[in-house]
Amino acid sequence: MANIKSAKKRILVNKTKADRNKAIRSNVKTMIKKVDAAVTANDKVAANAALINAISAIDKATSKGVYHKNTSSRKISRLTQAVNKIA
Repeated sequence: MANIKSAKKRILVNKTKADRNKAIRSNVKTMIKKVDAAVTANDKVAANAALINAISAIDKATSKGVYHKNTSSRKISRLTQAVNKIA
């Protein structure tokens, strides 16, 4: 355990930020699962609606520094391709 006051504060701050990042990542994963479920069900309308929400969540996570921009671009690209493949 840290003895120095600033080190104790860093532990608290890091815990807070880790919890926030974890919640954001969890939300993004949920949005991605909704898109995947709609794609599996071949529901084009639901897939497009879920895709818009997922892209928004991924972009917000990227702007907050949770994801690297290339990671978010890759996720968005794969989701978009999956939705576009629905006949």
